[in-house]
Order: sequence, then structure tokens, then C-alpha cells
Amino acid sequence: MADPKVKDWPRDERPRERLIKYGVESLSDAQLLAIILRTGGGGKGVLALAMELLDRFKGLREIDCASLSDLSDVKGLGTAKIAQLKAAFALGKRLMSESLEGNAAFSSSRMVHSYFAPRFKNLKKEVFLSLLLDIKNRLIKEVKVSEGTLTNSLIHPREAFREAIRESAASVLFVHNHPSGDPEPSRDDIAVTERLKATGNIIGINVLDHVIIGDGKYVSLKEKGIL
Repeated sequence: MADPKVKDWPRDERPRERLIKYGVESLSDAQLLAIILRTGGGGKGVLALAMELLDRFKGLREIDCASLSDLSDVKGLGTAKIAQLKAAFALGKRLMSESLEGNAAFSSSRMVHSYFAPRFKNLKKEVFLSLLLDIKNRLIKEVKVSEGTLTNSLIHPREAFREAIRESAASVLFVHNHPSGDPEPSRDDIAVTERLKATGNIIGINVLDHVIIGDGKYVSLKEKGIL
């Protein structure tokens, strides 16, 4: 027998009405997904479709990581629903990493991790960023220095400091991710950091830290005594 339509549920059990009345915290992952999907498909009700997604991909993270092809293999999940899912996950990440320019200061490596971890989540390649800071460690500008496997030859001080000089930054903070999930610095990471620190000393721009972000973990090279 087909699942009943949401409109046939008791009003207090309908996900949207429940969210409005009791708050988002009262909803399960499946119920939140049901709100995003809006309707069922493939002979399944919307909640059944949401639960199938969670079961098939073993959680929200894997749904987010799933390719368009993988998602389209789910019966009842058409192009529109896939787009709705991808948009919802993307908005969540953007909210978590909304710009701090002209606002809060990067006062610790923990704050750097909190700000950038959502941005780096599920990336398949390394991204190396230079954060230009004012005298109070507030973000002036974020610059992508490189994208790809980090090597000492790839990260050139000229590229890392060009915008910092142009923007008259008081200091810089470098951050990059390890797609493997392990944030422990490699020999190249250490060599790059030492080279950038030496360049900063020459041109008078302090390198505050180099933070490497992994899966739920991070390493501050300053805290490890490398800077």
C-alpha cells in the first residue's frame, strides 16, 4: 500500500507545520529532508523517500558527497529534487563560512578552523589560502594562492604576499586543507611555512600562523613551534 500523502497526516505530524510550531530542533534528519524534497516520487511518500536516501547513503554527509549520477539512481529522485538537495547543502556550507570581513578577528587557530572547516569539507584537492589581516587581526581580504597538491615549488612567496603588499596588510595567516582528513603537516607543508615566514620577515609582514584543516581536526604550525 502506498504511503499516505503528507496532507493526509495529522497536522502536528507534518514536517513543515511541526517546524513552525515546535522549532527546527524538533525534526529528525528525515523530516528536514522531506521539507526540502517537498513531495515523494517513484511510488513513495516524501518521508519514505527521505529515509531511503539516509539509509542508502548512510547519512547526511554522504548524501552531500554523492554525485549527480548516484543520486539519480534513487527511484523517485528527479532532476528538480536533486537540485533542491544540492542547493540546501550548499547554503548550509555558505552560512557556516559567511565572510568575517570587517567584523570579528581571527584570535586563535580554533577560530580559523571553525570558520574554514565547512568550506573545506568534502573537497577532493588541496586549497591554499592567504588571509590578509589588519592590525587587529580582522580579515581584510581572502586570497586563493593555489589549488592542487601542495609542494614547496607550487606555493611561491610572490603569489602568497602580492595582495598583502597591495592591501597594506599588517599580517597574514595561511590556511589549507588535507583531503585525506589527517591534518598532520608533511615535509612540504613545513618547508612552505618556513619559506613564507622568511619572506614575511624580509618584507615586514608578519606570518601569524599556518593552519592545516583535516576531517574534524586541525593543526596550527605556530602551536607546534614551526612558526
